[in-house]
Amino acid sequence: MIIQRTLLAATMAFAAVPLAAQEFTPNSPECIAPANPGGGWDFTCRQVGRTLQDLDLIPGAMQVVNMAGGSGGVAFAEVVNKRDTDDDLIVAASSATATRLAQGAFPGNTMDDVRWLASVGADYGVIAVDADSELQTLPDLMNQIKEDPSSIAIGGGSAVGGWDHLKVLIAAREAGVEDVRQVKYIAFQGGGEAVTQLLAGSLQAFTGDLSEATGFMESGDIRVLALLAPDRLEGEFSDLPTAREQGIDAVGANWRGFYVPGGMSDTAYDYWVNTMSTLYDSEEWKTVMENNGLAPLDLQGEEFQNFVQESISEIEGLSREIGIIQ
Repeated sequence: MIIQRTLLAATMAFAAVPLAAQEFTPNSPECIAPANPGGGWDFTCRQVGRTLQDLDLIPGAMQVVNMAGGSGGVAFAEVVNKRDTDDDLIVAASSATATRLAQGAFPGNTMDDVRWLASVGADYGVIAVDADSELQTLPDLMNQIKEDPSSIAIGGGSAVGGWDHLKVLIAAREAGVEDVRQVKYIAFQGGGEAVTQLLAGSLQAFTGDLSEATGFMESGDIRVLALLAPDRLEGEFSDLPTAREQGIDAVGANWRGFYVPGGMSDTAYDYWVNTMSTLYDSEEWKTVMENNGLAPLDLQGEEFQNFVQESISEIEGLSREIGIIQ
């Protein structure tokens, strides 16, 4: 898979435009998080905005606007139709964004309606349960689904057919669930909302990304059954078991990054590309990545544009294979 290959290769460096060549500075930098607070897009906007401010890479603070709806579709349409020439605006994106584009879920819009800016890392998927759940392993969960699919409701922050849903279907397929369409998935407007419903007892499991789950893990509210990474992570997340080591060969990496309005000026685009490159190379961002379990993915400008295109093509093929689209 191109996502996994790119992660393992650690990617190539992008030659950013020198600061001296830039003539643009945003007046009111803004980041749209296309979901409610608490999810991965919200995390991306707030962590990047805070780090950009701490490094004095932007003037003042980054305004973060939560714009939930349509698993990113509301925000995408807002940018394309109303803010196409806004040079101050960046928008959080991820594999979930590529998934919806691959499945034609943003009516009338394609990836070419915006400009793709940069990645800031990759977030491995998790499948988790309430800390008090009787389910102790990923095979426990999958066996329960095989025995009685209606008894297990799994929630995530993407729409039906979105990336959070696909991760569960990939795991179910590898676990031997004969008809993965029987897996009961419930969509929410963000990962935080899905975890809230898990803790309320409305769900039996949660599918999302490690960055979304970290705070709930630290508070002791949830327990991760499986990390969807090729191998165990190092550091504070080294105790998280992978799906592979439990006999289920499922890997799901969610890249995190940004797009900008399609009509953004070249001068502004070059500014943001250079700024994101500087952010990624900073010790401060390396600390954010380590503290939140983000894997390396360092792409800006044209390289990121090509990566997104390949991601969309790959996800389209996977969606057809699983039966999400025809």
